[in-house]
Amino acid sequence: MTILVTGATGTIGRQVVRQLAEAGHRVRALTRTPETAVVPAGVEVVGGDLARPATLASALSGVTAMHLISIGGDDYAPLRTGDEIMAMAGAAGVGRVTVLTGSDDELAVLRAVTASGVSWTHVRPLEFMANKLAWGPSIAQDGTVAAFGEAPMAIVHEADVAAVVVAGLTADGHHGATYSPTGPAVLSRPAAAETIGEVIGRTVRFKPLTRAEARAGMLADGVLPEVADYVLDYEASPPPEAAVVSPVVAEVTGRPPRRFAEWVAEHAAEFRPKPSEETD
Repeated sequence: MTILVTGATGTIGRQVVRQLAEAGHRVRALTRTPETAVVPAGVEVVGGDLARPATLASALSGVTAMHLISIGGDDYAPLRTGDEIMAMAGAAGVGRVTVLTGSDDELAVLRAVTASGVSWTHVRPLEFMANKLAWGPSIAQDGTVAAFGEAPMAIVHEADVAAVVVAGLTADGHHGATYSPTGPAVLSRPAAAETIGEVIGRTVRFKPLTRAEARAGMLADGVLPEVADYVLDYEASPPPEAAVVSPVVAEVTGRPPRRFAEWVAEHAAEFRPKPSEETD
C-alpha cells in the first residue's frame, strides 16, 4: 500500500512522512517544490498543488491512503478544491483519508472527504509547540520574548499530532473520529518562556506586546496582512478548548504526550546564543 502525504514538508507533514517511513510503509510525499524537499531515504517525492487538482493525477496513482491538509499556498488560504481532489482520489482507489484542519474556515475539505464515502479521520490540533521557534532569534540574541497574547493553551508537540495522523492512516478503529490532540499541560506564554530558560540555562524575560506592535512586527517580517490578522485574532481570543488538556494522544497512540520541556531540549540550539552573539 502506498500512502500519499500532502503538505509533506510542513510542520506536521514532515513528521507524518518520517513516522510512516520508519514504520516501513511505502510513502509518497507531495509538495509544490519537489526540487528542494528533504525526505527520509526511500520516500518518493512528487510535485503537485492541491489548489490545482489537475496536477495531482500522477501523485494519486496507486495510492490507497492519503493525508490531506486543508490550506494551500503561501497565504495559508483554505482550500476550495476538496470535491475535485476527492473525485480524483476515489477514481484512483484511495480508501482511507486523514484530514488536518486548524479552524472552522478550513472545513470545506473535510466536508468533501466525509461526503466521498471513504474511511476518514479528522485531526484538529490547536497550537503546536513548533510555533515557539519564532522566539528563537530574540531569545538567542538578548534573552527576551516579545509577544502578543497571554492566554494559556495546551500546546502540542508536532510529533504527537503526526502520531495520531499515522494511526488514522494505518490502523483500524478511527473511521469517523475527530481528534484534537494536545500536550500534557496548559501553558501561558510567560510560562513557556520560563520553561525555555530553564532548559537552556538562561533567564528568559517575557515582554507583552500590544496588538498594534505585534502586527507591525509581523508585517515588517514579510507576513501578509491577512495572515497577520488571522494569527492575532486567534491569539487574542483562542477557543475555550485550547486551554483544555485532552487524552487523545495517549488514547490513540498508547503513549503520553510529550512535555514542552522535551520539545525545547530537542530544539535548544535554536534558543542559545550563536558563537558570534556570545558576550564575555
